[in-house]
Amino acid sequence: MHTIFELNKNQWPELLLQINDPPKRLYCIGTPPPQKAIYLTVIGSRTPTDYGRDCVHQLVTGLAGYPIIIVSGLAVGIDGLAHEAALEVGIKTISFPGSGLNWDAIYPSQHRALANRIISSGGCLLSEFKHEQTGTFWSFPQRNRLMAGCSQATLIIEGKLKSGSLITTKQAFDYNRSVLALPGAINNPLSAGPNMLLRTPSAIAITC
Repeated sequence: MHTIFELNKNQWPELLLQINDPPKRLYCIGTPPPQKAIYLTVIGSRTPTDYGRDCVHQLVTGLAGYPIIIVSGLAVGIDGLAHEAALEVGIKTISFPGSGLNWDAIYPSQHRALANRIISSGGCLLSEFKHEQTGTFWSFPQRNRLMAGCSQATLIIEGKLKSGSLITTKQAFDYNRSVLALPGAINNPLSAGPNMLLRTPSAIAITC
């Protein structure tokens, strides 16, 4: 079984120390994340379309060889696909599950094997929650701020207008981070979130 340990603040991702609501403590399973690195958070729908699946794979695997760490939340859908794409090409990836780090608490349970792969590849799982905390309605938006806060940029692949992914992009804007969005078809509800962001002057369209 993996050992849970608390990170010293000098082991936190550097940008996470700069947000106005940092966690009181940060627990880790795996290899502590590099403090100085380029972090890219990748988020999106739990029920992506084939277009979303293809694009997250293309965009993440296309970063092979660059000094980038892929951050996501271990959820089904785009989160899991982003982690898997990173692992496929040897990009380090870290996860902020919406739960504590006790193995029987990690959410979702079907991604515990993926969590093992993240850890064995030199990545880690991070959480501010008590070890036994299960995933619940309030824990996911709370952890989203950590994904937005630790990264120079957040990329949203697909998401409805009221999706949790838009909470994360709002937090990224609040932290003065870059927000990247994948354009999509105007008749696809899952592209409504990214397309709405792209109507603002602050989001950047990602096409390759």
